[in-house]
Amino acid sequence: MSNPLKVIFVINGLGTGGAERSLAEMLPRFVQAGIHPILLCFYHRAEGVEDAVMAQGYDVRFCADHRLWQRVATLRRLIQQEKPNIVHTALFEANLVGRLACIGLDVKLLNSLVNTPYTARRANNIASQKLMLVRWIDAITARYLGAHFHAITEAVKWDAVETLKIPADRIDVVERGRNVERLGTPSPERRMAARRKLGFDEGDQILVNVARQEYQKGQSYLLDALSQLQETHPRLTLLIIGRNGAVSDALQAQHARLNLGDRVRFLGHRDDVPDILSAADLFVFPSLWEGLGGALLEAMALGLPIVASDIPVLREVVEADGNAMLVEPASASALAIAISRLLNDPQRVQQFSSRSQSIFQDRFRLETISERMVDLYRKLADETQSAQDPTSVQHLST
Repeated sequence: MSNPLKVIFVINGLGTGGAERSLAEMLPRFVQAGIHPILLCFYHRAEGVEDAVMAQGYDVRFCADHRLWQRVATLRRLIQQEKPNIVHTALFEANLVGRLACIGLDVKLLNSLVNTPYTARRANNIASQKLMLVRWIDAITARYLGAHFHAITEAVKWDAVETLKIPADRIDVVERGRNVERLGTPSPERRMAARRKLGFDEGDQILVNVARQEYQKGQSYLLDALSQLQETHPRLTLLIIGRNGAVSDALQAQHARLNLGDRVRFLGHRDDVPDILSAADLFVFPSLWEGLGGALLEAMALGLPIVASDIPVLREVVEADGNAMLVEPASASALAIAISRLLNDPQRVQQFSSRSQSIFQDRFRLETISERMVDLYRKLADETQSAQDPTSVQHLST
């Protein structure tokens, strides 16, 4: 029997991202494991998981003030009032607030590391001085104010060791998971029903990309790849699902310039992503950098073959030539070649499809990931108790 723990989760907002989705899906399992969650958010989100989390009755609080020190003061008061065992933060803003708010307080701080934000490719898109300043703030506060860290992949862990100089022994790796009950299971009947709803029949070839429209996600290379495939695959359509972002106008202009018409459909934010994935032939993920790629997990759960960028994080999540073809990042021609090869090889598609489901079942089921996170919380709580009373042999988990 395990003693209850109180955990304050701090996150920028409950929007459409992978960190937000993961937290929302794990909350019920945390409660079942004896964890009392309190959520502190900085923003309301019209799109995403906020409404669902609120509807389930979880204790969600908001700090509407955008000033850093007001957010720090709000979290500090909450910690003093609620006396949690752990404060768990995710995303840069929340991590920074958590580090500052916990100074001098008797609480264990856990920062989630969910991306590889200081890579050379990102520097090509963000002013170098701004990037250097953010990195310096992140590194200094992480090393001197961060107690413990959770990384969602080994690649994210070692990127943080290299770029932020965080000691490796302060970082535990627990991947993200996805809820099979929400996603459902693939079947020929579901595939055809989803295709009919979208206006396709069995003879059409459908690619799906799920990602917000940001430079990081590499969607411009995917549009160029579609342009190269128009003659050889006349019934090929790309569905891009995800909210607008910094590159939305550029993508629309590129779409018009390439005269892609209905060959590419920008579907925006959707609540029926699992059904759309069920209709697809391939999932294409041309990101330039990632933390893990939550949409990739959903595609694998639904048995989709993958074409993705050959970057360290994704090599860790998929199996090259097992369920995925990995291609040179930022290369439209490499994407086009891989897509064409898979579409022209039904036997390989079937093999990749089966292996995608197996990998998901073995590694990324929500139940498994939730248990590992609970184990991490209890380990950290045990460490705190031992530090407070070194002579104690009593533990929070038995």
